[in-house]
Amino acid sequence: MTTDTTYTAQLATFAAELRFEDIPEPVVRKIEDLLVDWFGSAVAGHGSRPVESMGRFARSMGPAEGPSEVLINGTGTSPFLAAMVNAAASHVAEQDDVHNGAVFHPATVVFSPAVAVAQALGASGKQLLAASVVGYEVGIRVGEFLGRSHYRVFHTTGTAGTLAAAAAVGHLLGLNPHQMQHALGSAGTQSAGLWEFLRTGADSKQLHTAHAAGAGLMSAYLAKDGFTGAADILEGPQGMAAGMSSDADPARLIDGLGTRWATSETSFKYHASCRHTHPAADALLHVMQSHGLTHGDLAKVVTHVHQGAIDVLGPVVRPTTVHQSKFSMGTVLAMVAQFGHAGLREFDANFQSEATMLVRDKVVMALDAEVDSAYPKRWIGKVTVTTNDGRVLHGRVDEPKGDPGNTLSRQEITDKALNLAAYSGGANPQQMLESVNALWLVADWPLVGPLLTPQLHVA
Repeated sequence: MTTDTTYTAQLATFAAELRFEDIPEPVVRKIEDLLVDWFGSAVAGHGSRPVESMGRFARSMGPAEGPSEVLINGTGTSPFLAAMVNAAASHVAEQDDVHNGAVFHPATVVFSPAVAVAQALGASGKQLLAASVVGYEVGIRVGEFLGRSHYRVFHTTGTAGTLAAAAAVGHLLGLNPHQMQHALGSAGTQSAGLWEFLRTGADSKQLHTAHAAGAGLMSAYLAKDGFTGAADILEGPQGMAAGMSSDADPARLIDGLGTRWATSETSFKYHASCRHTHPAADALLHVMQSHGLTHGDLAKVVTHVHQGAIDVLGPVVRPTTVHQSKFSMGTVLAMVAQFGHAGLREFDANFQSEATMLVRDKVVMALDAEVDSAYPKRWIGKVTVTTNDGRVLHGRVDEPKGDPGNTLSRQEITDKALNLAAYSGGANPQQMLESVNALWLVADWPLVGPLLTPQLHVA
């Protein structure tokens, strides 16, 4: 153990020294679930315009061949470029996981670099899983540490994500605690990601995750080579908290390290939209199903939300792209009201339809004291629905679908991955089923090879 007792040093020591055998079996099962869920989201990025642009960039930078798989096309390249493209791909469909308390999407910035590096190193499945747990535990705690004030301006997945990626890759590289601290320092100084892109529907969200995955990977490799980073990048007087937060809580960085497994607290996404919309979407579904309503019965829908939802969703008033529409509370609720869920195909075909816009314009967000005080630990869904015949109905959901207390089964995760691949055309059904079935056995893999060629994992 390092003798340095700063919170950053303690976090680095945990990240360097955790071993697969230290991880409780339920946490191992959870990280397997999250890996399969991420894989489906990554394949779903196939054909997406901003992701394909990232893929072309990677091809232009080279190498033409390499050990790490680009999941949108099955080609091989360097770990660095594969991590970047897969991180962009796995975030674009808005189906990747989220940790409520950190307001952070771990999978896209942890598995993307971890898988790429594991493939390059010939690491085992157990080594990949252990490194991924490290990435989740570090990234989630950094997100919690940075607090609510950070999220008002910064996209936490892009900022905390650099450290999550560095921790996961650093673990695979066998960094010692001091090297890991340097890796975190280098990653933290590259943290970036601003919410301004939402106002115009720009592609920046995919750049945020790609940059975080690549910058974290680079930071770990540099640390392995002796490159030094700030020792106190998180808490220091000119560190991340000083520049990016007004309510940072350093104690969150080591909260229950080794006993509280934040990985297991991670939620799956059911709807293909910003997670801030999910509680209200589920609450509206509850009202409509309980009272037999159709979308034509709705005169007004008030969503009672936390301030974070207003900060992120508020700028999106009239979405002009499919991706931007997933950050429009009214559009998401219109999807739910019409189709019973907010799915990828529903968004593509209907985000600007007359029926959607009619419902969208009846939806308003209102800050709710109970919901806001519970956030971010709990994301409560509350709606007040006024019908055309004058009824006022109330709906509430305390755990949206996908939360740990209302989670997805392994069959549901499998089905979700298969549906995502079918949507994008990124893999044929048989290929995808074989890959998913192989991924469920990842702990037994002697080495991590291409995920879309599962027969290579047979010992």
